[in-house]
Amino acid sequence: MNELDLSQFERNIHVRHLTIDDFDALLEMQQKCFPGMQTWGRDQIASQIQHFPEGQLAVEYDGRIVASASSLMVDFSHYTEWHNWKVMSANGYITNHDPRGDTLYGIEIMVDPDFRGLKLSRRLYDVRKELCREKNLARIIIGGRLPGYGEHADGLSAREYVEQVMIRNLFDPVLTAQTANGFVLKGLIPNYFPTDTASRGYATFLEWTNLDYVPGAKRRFHAVETVRLSVVQYQVRTIDSFEEFAKQCEYFVDVASDYKSDFILFPELFTTQLMSCVESNRPGTAARQLAEFTPQYLELFNKLSVKYDLNVIGGTQFTAEGESLYNVAYLFRRDGSIGRQYKLHITPSERHWWGVEPGDVLEVFDTDCGKICICVCYDIEFPEICRIAAAKGAQIIFVPYNTDTRQGYLRVRHCAQARCIENHLYVAIAGCTGNLPFVENVDIHFAQSGIFTPADFSFSRDAVAAECNANIETLLIHDVDVELLHHHKFRGTTQNWNDRRTDLYRVRYTEGDQEFEV
Repeated sequence: MNELDLSQFERNIHVRHLTIDDFDALLEMQQKCFPGMQTWGRDQIASQIQHFPEGQLAVEYDGRIVASASSLMVDFSHYTEWHNWKVMSANGYITNHDPRGDTLYGIEIMVDPDFRGLKLSRRLYDVRKELCREKNLARIIIGGRLPGYGEHADGLSAREYVEQVMIRNLFDPVLTAQTANGFVLKGLIPNYFPTDTASRGYATFLEWTNLDYVPGAKRRFHAVETVRLSVVQYQVRTIDSFEEFAKQCEYFVDVASDYKSDFILFPELFTTQLMSCVESNRPGTAARQLAEFTPQYLELFNKLSVKYDLNVIGGTQFTAEGESLYNVAYLFRRDGSIGRQYKLHITPSERHWWGVEPGDVLEVFDTDCGKICICVCYDIEFPEICRIAAAKGAQIIFVPYNTDTRQGYLRVRHCAQARCIENHLYVAIAGCTGNLPFVENVDIHFAQSGIFTPADFSFSRDAVAAECNANIETLLIHDVDVELLHHHKFRGTTQNWNDRRTDLYRVRYTEGDQEFEV
């Protein structure tokens, strides 16, 4: 088997600005989303793009537009008729867009019915929120449809229906999504879209407040820049099928997504529980059989990263390339792209039991939350690796690990904490717990997963941001501030990176034909 072509498993999903060339696709999607309602005119879309191109957004999935959002800027004090869509949108032409305004007004958001369940509206709302921060706007205001109300209109008033949705007794495709994305219900608007029969013409008046807003300031200053991490302490158990494994994985990704995490980290070789599904009398043969699941594994986690809108470090999985067997960590970005990091240092037991071979390249990955690196278990115990990663710009190191004893875990944990101090970065570690009877070399596990920081006044006591209880299956969620790392690197009590004696020692790194020193 040759090296896997990851492009076969990748999806391409991203948010971009609308262009007038998108009009036909936009119209087709609008007819699917709002059957029977009046559609956009080409002149309206052209006018929106002309007056405020940054506010006209599209989600593109493998080259196809599957969601969109339209908005404009207004001065909050100039309007009293927030309930009047025609007034607020200048009848859809947004000729009233005010670049000096303090409020972003959303005039439409839609998601193709065939692509619902992929959290596409969250992607659009996140871009709108970031636009607010960049332009130092005080708020977002939207009038939200109530497409689920029509089914209950005979038994409930619009007010009663909205109240039931807010306490989660009922689900509305629009209102439920909007409140989940941080919008606060401010009122109910009758006759918002009289032609919207599904909503019986009603809409909700909702607001999101920009907590970074500075009155009178022209731009936002990044006082903090948080990244939300989820770490899975995963219990391996005997299973009967890949589908059973997939169900467990999706549960954790779903929960992390509900808490709006940016990353989720699974442990090293947590996929070894699939060995309970294969029949083999020899560990080396079982490892090769486990590698046969790699295409299914890639398909699963790429799908989950896109569906739940977060970046997934999918632990590691055995991957066969020709006669060689590698232990590979895969990064599944939420835009559908995939990266991989081969384990660089192979433990004696991996060589003895499975015949694993080492990789030769240290990757630093670009993500929508900055640069990251993946050090697979044993790799974190070699300080040169993180030094090179930090030189390449990594701010967070993810360590999927798998240890059988407390001593093995402590080697990973203490080295992870040392790397934080040496390089002014965060390290998140995730390990397996539980037992796999009769599976050689993975029969017992010890884990206490956590997120670690540099040791200084700006960070948590004991340099532990968050930590699981040992040997129980759980999910750890914590925010880290990457902007704080920059401050610490140059103003910390000690400045390890800047105080290195490069006149006495250096790390030399070779990658293909290129070589550099740190």
